Amino acid sequence: MADDSEFITRLIGFGLSEKEAQLYFHLLKYGPKPPSLLAKSLKTYREDVYRTLTGLIDKGMVNPSLESPTVYAAVDLDITLDAALKKHESELREMEMRKKEIQELSKRQSYRPSDEFSTFKIIKSAKEMVAFAVPLISSLERELLWVGPELSTVVSSLYGTTEASVKLIERGGHGRGITDVSYRVIESVQQAMDIGFDIRHIDKYSGIIFVVFDRKNGLSAINLDLERLTRRFSLDESIAFLLTDDPAYVEYLVSTFELLWQQAVPAAQRIEELLKEGPPHV
Repeated sequence: MADDSEFITRLIGFGLSEKEAQLYFHLLKYGPKPPSLLAKSLKTYREDVYRTLTGLIDKGMVNPSLESPTVYAAVDLDITLDAALKKHESELREMEMRKKEIQELSKRQSYRPSDEFSTFKIIKSAKEMVAFAVPLISSLERELLWVGPELSTVVSSLYGTTEASVKLIERGGHGRGITDVSYRVIESVQQAMDIGFDIRHIDKYSGIIFVVFDRKNGLSAINLDLERLTRRFSLDESIAFLLTDDPAYVEYLVSTFELLWQQAVPAAQRIEELLKEGPPHV
């Protein structure tokens, strides 16, 4: 029985299904049989036997008799194996031809290199965000875009982004930002404008918070408790930001920014209004 199982396993490895291997081996071992006896011996349905026999006939491994009732006989094993080898060799040659055709066609196409696949990273703390944001700003060549509540303006001025932003402007780049300009952030907003940033105001902004670096990388908030962060902010705060270089997502952020930019008003105009009104009464 062990030898029988091993023989059937080898047949399966030669490209037969388990049922085909069992039926072919049975015919080899016990000689020609009609479907009814095969079904009984293999403990299966006659319809199942017919389907398996059809597959073996197509492979050239079984021949039906001409007399009635029809009996089925296994083709000589050596002939069968040689035929299977020739079939595989033919398939291999065909695959080689297709490979060459695909390679030839690929030369006419342009594909993204494997090193340009998009990357995604979740940033989980304010300290980590600063660690990523400052080097990105320092490496900018053309443009920095950002949108955020008034808190973002204060935070960015405290943790090293101002110096990096100054160097961007000195290199001939530019920056634009959108925030909620309130009386308490006038100084931070004015500082950003003084170094050359163009800032606009949206009253009580509560939409998506994000930064775009040279239109190549995007940093967007996933989860922020702004009320808690406004009361108390430190680099140890838990936050959630998504950092990615995915072109489609970055383009989405840029489009969102341009839409908001059209709706916003110049920060200088807003600051002038606030200074006329004076500090809010608490």
